[in-house]
Amino acid sequence: MLNEDWLLGSIRAIHEEIRGAVTSACESSPSSDITRVLEDGVGDTIYSVDRISENILVDLFETEIASRVPILLIAEGLDGGKIALPRGTKEREAVWRIIADPIDGTRPLMYQKRSAWILTGVSPNRGEATTLADIELAVQTELPLIKQHLCDTLWAVRGKGVGGERFNRITRDRLPFDPQPSTAKELTHGFGSVTRFFSGGRDVLAAIDDEISFGALGPGRQGKAHLFEDQYPSTGGQLYELMMGHDRFQVDVRPLLGSLLKNRGLQNGLCCHPYDLCSELIAREAGVRTSDESGLPLRAPLNLEAEVSWVGYANDHIRECVEPLLQKALRRHGLLVDCAPNPWL
Repeated sequence: MLNEDWLLGSIRAIHEEIRGAVTSACESSPSSDITRVLEDGVGDTIYSVDRISENILVDLFETEIASRVPILLIAEGLDGGKIALPRGTKEREAVWRIIADPIDGTRPLMYQKRSAWILTGVSPNRGEATTLADIELAVQTELPLIKQHLCDTLWAVRGKGVGGERFNRITRDRLPFDPQPSTAKELTHGFGSVTRFFSGGRDVLAAIDDEISFGALGPGRQGKAHLFEDQYPSTGGQLYELMMGHDRFQVDVRPLLGSLLKNRGLQNGLCCHPYDLCSELIAREAGVRTSDESGLPLRAPLNLEAEVSWVGYANDHIRECVEPLLQKALRRHGLLVDCAPNPWL
């Protein structure tokens, strides 16, 4: 059984420990130390700031949670990408699979451009078949800029809605809030983005963005803004923007570019992984409509390797407006050959 209150409290306490450690390091260390590359292997590049959170992650989960119930922790920086806790526990003995990203949005944080996020999702242990769709509890906590005194935490338990708290680093006050996605019925004057953080295929992704914008709003007017975009290089941050009513849609289809880039003699770069999306339950509980590129629920396995395409819409009106245009654009560029019927429409 999922002891919701205890588990939620324990994970929030872990997040606060990580937030304190990372924020303290950012405040006290020169930028050249925080941004130093420590590892640049097959997976994501590991920077010095990443190690701060990774070094305490296992101990915190072992002390706060695994001391009471066996778990399998899945995260970067672990040997093989996962560890059963308490140490010596066999993987099959774990009651829960917990997937975590101790810093999602490393790059904007380490240059003090924008907040990063601590992400955690909890699922019953269903072995290697466990997917994002099995997550029953999720927490995401803001890692603030050092000049920023307010930072947010959001959480959800499946079927029980979403909670939020704003923490004041100066006064130590905590104020509850309810995230509210945009209720707009169309895109005018809003933010909506097709993710293109990195070089390679940006021309195609930008074309898809334009096709959605022009398809939904027409050709626009001289001297007037059409549809705004915001390239926030953090999946947790993108979900937050949707939950808080700042964005109307987000599209991340980087994994679909593989064949196109190969034909250009290029390799696909960094893509979204399941640990980047492990707090997606919170967005769904808040009312955000999420799916894969075909309009189907997200079911990526809970591991470090899978590359995940995902789409988020602020509400059903925005989904009905954007999704057909997105899928038409994906087909036109050869990124979506066949599309299953959409169960949401």
